[in-house]
Amino acid sequence: MTQNYLAVFAELIRTPFQHLGLVWGIVPLYFALVLNELTSDKKSFRTAIQTGFSFLWAGAQWLYLCRNAAASPTAGEMALKGIPPINLVVTGLVLVLGAAALFSGLRRHYPRYASFLGHTRFSNYFMITIYPIQAHALEWTWKRLAAIVIFAVPVWLVLHFGLMPLRGRK
Repeated sequence: MTQNYLAVFAELIRTPFQHLGLVWGIVPLYFALVLNELTSDKKSFRTAIQTGFSFLWAGAQWLYLCRNAAASPTAGEMALKGIPPINLVVTGLVLVLGAAALFSGLRRHYPRYASFLGHTRFSNYFMITIYPIQAHALEWTWKRLAAIVIFAVPVWLVLHFGLMPLRGRK
């Protein structure tokens, strides 16, 4: 069973690199993931700004891809099926959280009950793993969602301890 989830996880990571149109949207998220992991794990406005840019970048990419998928007469099956509501909800949520994080980081003040925006160092992992789904290269399934959740801790451990020697150098 674990091998099956590993294959699903590998599919999520591999898919954006199999479509040239998705590569330039995903590479900045990988760069931001490494950059965020090199920063302190304490809440900071700098991390909020980094997270805001990443979320806004991902959301803007997904909106761009949604527009092209819905408007293009050559988009084939995607134009006929329409855009699933879950994709629009996730895109909207990512854009709102990204704008709130960026605004909070720039103002150096979090809204009430929103200080979590400064703790979102690992959030790029989720943007990377859901990217091919949100970009309409794959569909939302419970198995893909489970693979994202199952591999979150192992990926975090590898990044946290693998980049520890580089973190916090001044």
